[in-house]
Amino acid sequence: MDYLQHFARTVEAVRKEGRYRVFADVVRECGNFPRASQQVGGKLRPVTVWCSNDYLGMGQHPKVLAAMHAAIDAAGAGSGGTRNISGTTHYHVELEHELADLHAKERALLFTSGYVANEAALSTLSRLMPGCVIFSDALNHASMIEGIKHGGAARRIWKHNDLVDLERQLAEVPAGLPKIIAFESVYSMDGDISPISAVCDLAERYGALTYLDEVHAVGLYGPRGAGVAERDGVMGRVDVINGTLAKGFGMVGGYIAAAAPIIDAVRSHASGFIFTSSLPPSVAAGALASVRHVKASTAEREAMHANAAVLKRRLTQAGLPVLENPSHIVPVMVGDPVVCKALTDELLERFSIYVQPINYPTVPRGTERIRLTPSPVHGAGDIDNVVGSLSALWAEMRLKKAA
Repeated sequence: MDYLQHFARTVEAVRKEGRYRVFADVVRECGNFPRASQQVGGKLRPVTVWCSNDYLGMGQHPKVLAAMHAAIDAAGAGSGGTRNISGTTHYHVELEHELADLHAKERALLFTSGYVANEAALSTLSRLMPGCVIFSDALNHASMIEGIKHGGAARRIWKHNDLVDLERQLAEVPAGLPKIIAFESVYSMDGDISPISAVCDLAERYGALTYLDEVHAVGLYGPRGAGVAERDGVMGRVDVINGTLAKGFGMVGGYIAAAAPIIDAVRSHASGFIFTSSLPPSVAAGALASVRHVKASTAEREAMHANAAVLKRRLTQAGLPVLENPSHIVPVMVGDPVVCKALTDELLERFSIYVQPINYPTVPRGTERIRLTPSPVHGAGDIDNVVGSLSALWAEMRLKKAA
């Protein structure tokens, strides 16, 4: 077998579909987000970032940077090992206490990413409960899907946010079997929000454990930024909460928060936790500073939500096909991978606006889009520029406008 030719053909197939991904070489400017630069022909040109998941700009916050610098000076660079072997520092311990407090849970457990947290926690929980059946929302993230597959439990896919379908499937499973309902709060591609309270009602009625991914909600919703479950007053009814440090908190890493026995079971059995080096102390220190600030300050999330509302209204007024939703996510539908890539190329080259095309497999074929993420530090001029630039390109490329 010609291995290289085989892999080259698989990549060529992706190219022919128009969904081959090109990484933009963006030079970030510390303290100046969303401003950045792009390397073009040996020279730097300014760009404005409109697709970052650093929703609150906390990756540039002075408190976060100061905490990281101090931790590097105090503890050095790497963690030195897994959590079990020299990789637990006081920064990790403090951060887990802070996250547990954020979600009003007994304990929290850090992972190297939100993806790893989902994969490790869901696979471990299902493996530890013989006969377990997992009920997974049809639009769950790839990390949840992989965790469910790797756990080997029976799985049922319920229609997205469809409580009737969920209850029908719960009722079909024998009452004595352990069950997990796995779902998200904010679905990041469409921006819709799950009915958490109603799902908890069904979980209690049918004896199921609830596992809620709040990755695109932590820092952004609720009085202290604990997520949609906090905002809706149902955090105490959710058994396991998954979150990330890489979005609303501007860092990197993931975690779960739950009752002590659940956390201890995952900590003791999850390969994704046991056999990987822990987050560097500086990252844990920066995340700790970010979580503490976001818990105490509402200014950043209020400004972000205000900018998201303005941007949605302006794009809708311009006739652009914004996918309506109740969250901070701003999807603008294109519907073709080649056109989506061409649109984002033009935005960058002509208007210095950096947005990545969202194509399959991130979203289903035929629903390709751009996904704008307004932050507290995008100004009125930035909104004017992105609305005007998109309106001009929509007309030039003769793209379909909103009905």
